[in-house]
Amino acid sequence: MSGAPDTKNGGELPSGVVREALTALSLAVARARQALLWESVWPVLVAVLSLLGIFLSLSWAGLWISLPPYGRIAGSIFFALLLIAVLIPAIRIRIPGLREGVTRLDRNNVSAHRPATALTDKLATKSEDPMAAALWRAHLARTAETAKNLRAGMPRPRLALRDPFAFRALILLALVATYFIADSDRTRRIAAAFDWTGALTPRLYRVDAWITSPLYTGRAPVLLAGIRHDEAAPGEVAQVSVPAGSMLIVRGTNLAALDLVIDGKLQEEPNEKPDAAKTGAEKTGIERHFRILEDASITVKGLPVGEAKWSFRAIADQPPTIRLAKDPEIAGRSALNLAYGVSDDYGVTAAEAQFERVMPLHPNASSLTPRPLVPAPNFALVLPQARTKSGVGQTTKDLTEHPWAGATVTMTLIARDEGGNEGKSEPRQITIPQRSFQKPVARVLIEQRRELAFDANARGRVQAALDALMIAPERFTPEANVYLGLRTASTRLRIARSDDDLRGVIDYLWEVAVLIEDGTLSDVERDLRAAENALRQALERNASEQEIKKLMDQLRAALDRYMKALAEQLRNNNNPDLQRPDPNARVLRPQDLKNMLDRIERMAKNGNRQEAQRLLDQLQSMMENLQKNRRAGPQQNQENPLDRLGRMIQEQQRLRDRTFRQGQSNRRQQQQGEGQKKNGQNQMGQLRQGQGDLRQQLEKMLEQLRKRQRQQNGQDQQGPGNDAADALDKAEQAMRDAENQLGQGDADGAADSQGRALSQLRRGAQAMADAMQQRGPGDGPGDPEGPEAESADRTDPLGRPVRSREFGDDFTVKVPDEIDAQRARRVLEELRRRLSEPTRPQLELDYLDRLLRDY
Repeated sequence: MSGAPDTKNGGELPSGVVREALTALSLAVARARQALLWESVWPVLVAVLSLLGIFLSLSWAGLWISLPPYGRIAGSIFFALLLIAVLIPAIRIRIPGLREGVTRLDRNNVSAHRPATALTDKLATKSEDPMAAALWRAHLARTAETAKNLRAGMPRPRLALRDPFAFRALILLALVATYFIADSDRTRRIAAAFDWTGALTPRLYRVDAWITSPLYTGRAPVLLAGIRHDEAAPGEVAQVSVPAGSMLIVRGTNLAALDLVIDGKLQEEPNEKPDAAKTGAEKTGIERHFRILEDASITVKGLPVGEAKWSFRAIADQPPTIRLAKDPEIAGRSALNLAYGVSDDYGVTAAEAQFERVMPLHPNASSLTPRPLVPAPNFALVLPQARTKSGVGQTTKDLTEHPWAGATVTMTLIARDEGGNEGKSEPRQITIPQRSFQKPVARVLIEQRRELAFDANARGRVQAALDALMIAPERFTPEANVYLGLRTASTRLRIARSDDDLRGVIDYLWEVAVLIEDGTLSDVERDLRAAENALRQALERNASEQEIKKLMDQLRAALDRYMKALAEQLRNNNNPDLQRPDPNARVLRPQDLKNMLDRIERMAKNGNRQEAQRLLDQLQSMMENLQKNRRAGPQQNQENPLDRLGRMIQEQQRLRDRTFRQGQSNRRQQQQGEGQKKNGQNQMGQLRQGQGDLRQQLEKMLEQLRKRQRQQNGQDQQGPGNDAADALDKAEQAMRDAENQLGQGDADGAADSQGRALSQLRRGAQAMADAMQQRGPGDGPGDPEGPEAESADRTDPLGRPVRSREFGDDFTVKVPDEIDAQRARRVLEELRRRLSEPTRPQLELDYLDRLLRDY
């Protein structure tokens, strides 16, 4: 009965119906044998998979990393024995034969009497009996009809009899749960079951931990007490205070797993270093990274030498503070000068001045909601250093060309640190400085420009104002270019179809107003201002060296054209006082401007962009002062009274010396002839005339001083200013006595009077200097302005940096920059890498360990 079913029945070939039945029978027998084989294999396979699921669930749950090496060995042996026991039934598995397949078909098809056996059976008697043969063929034909419906049936391994409590489902549930619990640590936890280092052979391992603060804090890494195989574990370590957001790195060398228990909020982050960049120690061990967000602790367990627990206190990053150090001022012609103090625990990285318009109550305002066309002129503030922990900064910004110039706004200073925190100053209401226009038509254009910029709905009123300016051009706008400019502005406003068109009208109104006010010089002045702004924006966004060099060349060319145009205007001016330089004025040579431009370019190339911006602000202030002095004339370039008084003291000293020598000469010449006496009288006359001229200069200075005191109505009349006036009055009286004595030929008495005058002049100079110091810079005639005043607040008379009274800055201390901090981090990383390599000599490892501990 082995092999395929027999096709010979009663010695005759079966009919076509019987042949088809035998083919169907062969296929059914094959399926039945497969079902029988699966019923024998599946229970063994389920047992093996269940055992594997139990092993993986326990591994991912962390069983092996918490057991010592001997416990891992025992667990591995236990699971190995269970695997052998489960695989023993597999030895008895045999492939089912033809008889078993036919029997299964007969058992599954009970509707007919053993149909599969009947088709494979043979006639027991000889086939000579025709009646028996006919009956046999009839039996086969009837059975063949039912053979087409034979079914092997589905395999029935009967697992419910072997596992009536369905433990296999519980194993599957545990496997899924622990899979997500282990997360990215699955492979390491499985491998820990076969890590028997320390039981079979001595294990040289160590666990190091350190904290790396965020880069912007500038703090050095903190090395924590580690664990070594030959030392007792440190146990609970004292709490460490670190900035929030610091990275805790725990590295285990020659360890396959680390059992870490976390208490608190520690966010684990993946080790982003690629495998190719890892060192040998990192490849043979394990390294885990945690972000410290709040107070937390972490404990290392499962090591023979004991446990180590590290606790951390997270210090939150405080927002920066910023405030005005003094009231906003107007620098130069009309630039806004802001002095402000900033402070932060780790350093301010950016600051900004923001403006918000104070809405006035306009009687003719439209009922519509205002629709501004131009945003607020917010601008970045210059910081004293790249990361300023505490300091005073100063920024000068020219906003005269902005449509908001002249408007009343609320200014708020904003400081930001690298941690994303933001601090704001108290809002301050100011008026943005605007350029002073002397010509009425220019002033009207600026007013209408501002109104249109604040509200696009006001275009009707602005249109009416422009049309009104052109009513009588022969009286109000006799210049043809001015009238054409007004006509063009009115036409552009009338045909404007979008906000961009209206903004173009706003810009054009400024050009027309400047052309009316300044004439042709405004073109080169505008080019110079545009070149300065382009370079400043490039420095703020850290542009490339090629772009900086190109903008510097453009600035040099614009400055050269401006100086040539200014010289041409001075030559064409009919006022000789403007063409004749003031001998007491500070001369600004072209070489000085060239040197400043070279310094700006050099600072930008060296990466010191903030210093380059500061120098650019100084250059802008110098040019504004030059324009201011050019327009104001020499009357505003007056000499400092203290300097004039100093020259008077020197002149009085020379006169006294000459008078003393003349007195000695007169005594020697008393016995000589008339010719010598006449010569002495001529010398005394010259001394008297010189003394008289000096006295008149002092009288003029006293008159100016008294006039200024009268203008300061309400001030204390016993202050330092009165002390200077009293001293100078006494000096003037002593000069008058000396002049009379010189006229009488009394050289010795004149010398004594000149000595008293000299003493009172020095006393007056000291009182005047004290008064000027109490009033501060910019209060009084001759006080310095512009970049000199700015540098005077930061340096002493010898050019040395001084401390700020309010913020206590010390600019002489070199603060390590980011490059120094990065270099220190690299050195520490190299020391840790070498310390984690067990192949190095023990003497070197001990030395490296002492270095890191001392650090």
